[in-house]
Formats: sequence, C-alpha cells, structure tokens
Amino acid sequence: MAISDQKLYLLDYGAGNVRSLLNAVEKLGHQIEYIKTTEDFAKADKIIFPGVGAFGYAMRALKSSGFAEPLKAYIASGRPLMGICVGMQVLFEGSDESPTEPGLGVFEGRVELFDKTLKSVPHMGWNAAQVVHQENTTAEAVPAISEDSRYYFVHSYAVPYTGVGAQRGYVHSATRYVDQAVVSSVWSRNVFATQFHPEKSGAAGLALLQSFIELDLVRPPSSAVELRSPESVDSALTVRVIACLDVRANDQGDLVVTKGDQYDVRESADMGGDVRNLGKPVDLAKRYYDEGADEIAFLNITSFRNLPFRDTPMLEVLRQASRSIFVPLTIGGGVRDSVDPDGEHVWPAVQVAGEYFRSGADKVSIGSDAVYAAERYWQRRAEGQEPLDGSTAIEQIAERYGRQAVVISVDPRRVYVNGPEDANGHHVISTAFPGPNGEQFCWYQCTVKGGREGRDTDVRQLVTACEALGAGEILLNCMDKDGTNSGYDIELISDTKAAVSIPVIASSGAGKPEHFSEVVEQTAVEAVLAAGIFHRREVPIATVKKHMLEQGISIRSTDGI
Repeated sequence: MAISDQKLYLLDYGAGNVRSLLNAVEKLGHQIEYIKTTEDFAKADKIIFPGVGAFGYAMRALKSSGFAEPLKAYIASGRPLMGICVGMQVLFEGSDESPTEPGLGVFEGRVELFDKTLKSVPHMGWNAAQVVHQENTTAEAVPAISEDSRYYFVHSYAVPYTGVGAQRGYVHSATRYVDQAVVSSVWSRNVFATQFHPEKSGAAGLALLQSFIELDLVRPPSSAVELRSPESVDSALTVRVIACLDVRANDQGDLVVTKGDQYDVRESADMGGDVRNLGKPVDLAKRYYDEGADEIAFLNITSFRNLPFRDTPMLEVLRQASRSIFVPLTIGGGVRDSVDPDGEHVWPAVQVAGEYFRSGADKVSIGSDAVYAAERYWQRRAEGQEPLDGSTAIEQIAERYGRQAVVISVDPRRVYVNGPEDANGHHVISTAFPGPNGEQFCWYQCTVKGGREGRDTDVRQLVTACEALGAGEILLNCMDKDGTNSGYDIELISDTKAAVSIPVIASSGAGKPEHFSEVVEQTAVEAVLAAGIFHRREVPIATVKKHMLEQGISIRSTDGI
C-alpha cells in the first residue's frame, strides 16, 4: 500500500496533550484522524496510541468508551500499533499504580514504581534508549532508535528490565535511570511501543515517528533472541536546560514576553514606565527550540482574569507554539478554579489544566493555589483530619493526568532572623550571607499573587506538602535573586533538594555559564532555568550547554554543541 493511501488513526482516551502528536505527524507530511467510534478500528491501517497519567485511569477510560476489546482485536489482526508512554504500559498485565486494574495483557510483565532511595521520581528528562539485541533482527525494517540520541522520558512507573524470560520475545531497548534498568521500548510482531515521548524528543523523536508511519515495522516472533544484560545498560540522563518566558499583556493589550528585576516588569519612569517588551512569545519560543532548549516554560503572569477562559490568549500561544516546537512545554498562571466574567460558567482547575493540555501544554505550573493547598494540608493534619481528601487542584490534576504533569512554582524571599527561636517555628538555615543587621540565620517565606503578598508558610512546608498532594516537580524561584545575574541561591536550592524526592528546577539569578554548572555540581538539581539572559542573548543556550559539557555535566547535544 502506498503511504499516501494508508489510513492513520490516533486513539485518544482523553488523558492529556495529543495536540503535539498531531502536529508532529503533520510536520512529517502525513494526516491522522481520531478514532471516534469502535467502527473506526476496522478502517485503520495503522494506529498511534499515546497516553499520559495514571494506568488505572487509562484502562477505565478505554473500557468505558468501549475501545478496550476493539483495540485487542485490532492488535490480533496484525495491523501496526504504536503505543507511547502509558500507551505502552497498558499493553502489560498490570501496574502497581493501580493494582486492581488489569492491563490489556499483550505482553507478560507488570509496571512497577521506581525506587526513590537513590534518585528523584518521576524519571523526568532526556535519556538514552539502548537497543538490547545481541544479534540483528531478521525484519526488513527497524524502528529508527539511535543510541547516540536522547529521548524525553517522564514517568514514575516502569517495567523493570531483566533481559531474560518472556522479555526476550518483545524488549527492543532499555534505559538506565541511576540504579535501575527499565524497558524503554517493545517490539513484537506488529506492535511497537515506547516509554518515552517521540513527539517531545526533537528531531530524533520525529525520525522515530516517521519510521513507524512510513515503514512496515513487523518483527518476526522469536523467544530465542539473546538480550544484553541489565548491567550493560549505561546511565545517560542529561541535565535539562530550560528557557522561561514570562508572558503578559502590555498596556496596549498585546501579549509580550517580559522580564522583571525582583518581579518588577516595568521600565523605570524615565524610560516611560511601560511593560518591558522582549518579544513575541511564539517567535521567542521557536528561537529557543532551534537553539537547543530542552524544555520551554510559559509563565502567564497576568492570567487574563477578565476574559472568558476559552478566549484566554495563552491557549492560542500554546496552539501555535506546539506546531513547530517538539520539546516539552509548561504553562503556568491561572491554573485554579475559575469563573468567567459573566459569572455563569465555572471552570474547575482540572478542566483549566485539561484545556491547556489539549492546546499543546505537557505540564501545568501552579503557584499561589499551591501555597493555599499546602496551608490547608498542614491545617488538616494539625486538626487530626486526613490531609489528602482529593479537593485540591494538585490532587485532581495528578489523579487524571499523572503527577509528572504538575509543577509547583515557588516564589520565596529571605526573612533574616537572629536564630531559630525567632522564626515562629519555620524551617531555618544557617546562611553564609548575613542579613542587613548581621543576622546569621534565615527562613524562606512563600509568597502569592506574583510576589505581592507574603504568607506564614516556608518553602519546606510548601514543597513537602505539595509532594504529598501529588506534585511531580518543583520550579524553585527566588525573589532576592531575580534579575540580579549574581547566581542561583545555592543555599535555598540545596535545602529544598534535600527535602523532597521529586525533581527540582533551579531558577532565578543566572548571569553567566559558570552559574549553571555551579548549581548542578553543588546541589544535583535535575534542571536549570533562565529567562532574561537568553532573551537578550547575553548568554546563548548553546554557550551554556558547551560550558556544562566541558565541566563533565551530561547534556542533550544539539547542532553546534
């Protein structure tokens, strides 16, 4: 069959961002249709089955839509299927994430939670997928996985890689995350699936998608293939370099990228006092993608409170950006229960997040509402009540879309004290940078409303509560460092990293390449973020990555690095 004649379908059970996959397929010059009814399975020549979020939610959604049995029948027919992330996991017998919910049982084995003892969970970032066959397959065409490339992973559960038993008949590649080797792709007969996200893996991911669409990836059945040992699978996780764009409406109502000095985004009075304009969001984001950014974050710092949610300009920014940017996109601002100006339509936070995901976002960042949720968490604990009651945006979004989709944006400032006894019970650190009156101690106060209001909550209280509620990552800003170009707040970052077992992004204060390597080497953060120095090209992304590589820090290589 000619490629132009084949009918390519996408199986979406409503769990997250499929827009990026649609855009990736179109970028490759192909068309793809949604499976809308059970009859569509019979029309499909190939199906791509992406998934994010919880295993149990995915299986329940497949069953409630009536798609589970037609999907198994489609697989049995011999027509090609490509699963992605949870779309791979549900092909197994079950998952520890949802112990009572059986999987499709296409492959023998179970999905297990990563061990958090030696590493942060979720496994989030760019890693290698190492083909584990000791001998070449007899298939005429093979998936375009390159061991020299890095692919984007984001998951808390995985199938452990053993290299023996039933795995000899279906494992195609494995990946090491610190001390554990896991299955990163499977390939048996007409079924190919990846734990990582090709549609978010840049050029390497697009090449893999293209191989599935344009080739006949059929692997002859075999249980005698020798696989590499788990010990031979090397760790190749990279430190992510993230470009952040603070987006707001200027005084003329146009969306612009801006950057503040300690959160003040307006020019000085003698410069006119206008909102600082550093460019158009989509144009800058595309530039960062071309320059090698591993992720891009849009922080919507005005949240467009006076607009109906469906008309929020950031939705269109995401739609446009995801057409040409194939790395993860995070959106922050306005992720809370919202009411349209007419007062008639209420948008629960989980629906707000869903609209962002459908528009192209992969993760949502929660700021002020996370502080309020943490305060409620600690209050309920103090009152002897169950602190996890499912009422917060963090819990609801994590339950439906997975904890990896929830980022907590922390906006703290230092409060200097003479000693721990003066901190009103807050977590205190001894600082190497004394306060204005020689104070040797400080605590970090959380703020809300864009830093305009301080709360009686410290950073440790916030991050530990949010991790318990289901957050998957911490974006750690620092008001004292914002716009100073003096380096990250190492003390804050080290203290926070020690308090949680989820990934931490270092933000605020970077001014030169050495600041990036310094914070990684001293705190072991999983990612580093900058804004103004990238916008103004004071320090290009390629320069940062080149310096980090020279310092022995693993990074995702792109053209010119």
